[in-house]
Amino acid sequence: MSAGRVPEALVPVMARARRLEYWSIAWTLSVILVMGAAMGSSQTMKTAWIEDCLSLVPPIVFLVSAHLERRAPSALFPNGFARAPGVAFALAAAALAALGAILLFDSARSLIAREHATVASTTILGREIWLGWLMVAAQAYSIVVPIVLGRLKLPLARALADKTLHTDAMTQKANWMTGVAGIGGVIGIGLGYWWADAVAAGLIALDILNDGRRALAAAAAELVDGAPRALDGARVADDAIALHAALDARFPGAEVRLRETGRVIGAQIVGALPDEATLDPADYWPSDPARSWRLDHVSFVPPAPPEE
Repeated sequence: MSAGRVPEALVPVMARARRLEYWSIAWTLSVILVMGAAMGSSQTMKTAWIEDCLSLVPPIVFLVSAHLERRAPSALFPNGFARAPGVAFALAAAALAALGAILLFDSARSLIAREHATVASTTILGREIWLGWLMVAAQAYSIVVPIVLGRLKLPLARALADKTLHTDAMTQKANWMTGVAGIGGVIGIGLGYWWADAVAAGLIALDILNDGRRALAAAAAELVDGAPRALDGARVADDAIALHAALDARFPGAEVRLRETGRVIGAQIVGALPDEATLDPADYWPSDPARSWRLDHVSFVPPAPPEE
């Protein structure tokens, strides 16, 4: 491998992912400015604006972790920084889950208190304009950016097996869904449905909370050395299932332990010895050879000697 834990063939993919994240930060800042200027007293607009602010967390922590994992081991960090992507994923997942919980509480409080959001009108060039149309225009702008960025990030996340980048793509999905629900909430206020604003914000919050919960479960599993998890949830990854089955068949009677460190998997075979003196970890990989970089190492714990 080169460039830290990224194989040579995927270095251009990682470089593109970093460029996308810089663009993501720049475009998200522009959305935050537009939404903040048009927010008014709408609960939906407030929810969408807070979500846009929090959506800066995944790209920032991805860029920081991508920088850290390329650093060489040192006296203080003799094992290098292979876990940097895992820490970044945990931070992004925690931020997403916390956002959903806070926004859901805020929306429920507004409904219980029967807060009636209002959208005023203003005079522009001698004509009276309902500010709701400005809110709808701001929401429409906020939809375009995450749709484009999310679609571009998903294939890169799969190629790199990077959960932080995947969480970022899912955050972008939540952002454009927020925009659609936000437009509905603002129009609902205009039609006289006072509850439409808080209900739309609550539905957004539920979706965010669910995504955050799944991401947080997967992040926690990695941090406590659980079995490698899939990109999109807490279930065991297909790569890990296939690898476990292949190693079980190759070393019958031994215990196979898999764990994920960042984007790579480590395997430990307890109660067996390697069947050859020297063997590349890629030789143990059971599926697509192009993905064999995912298996970083295979270690063996020999069987206990027979009792005399």
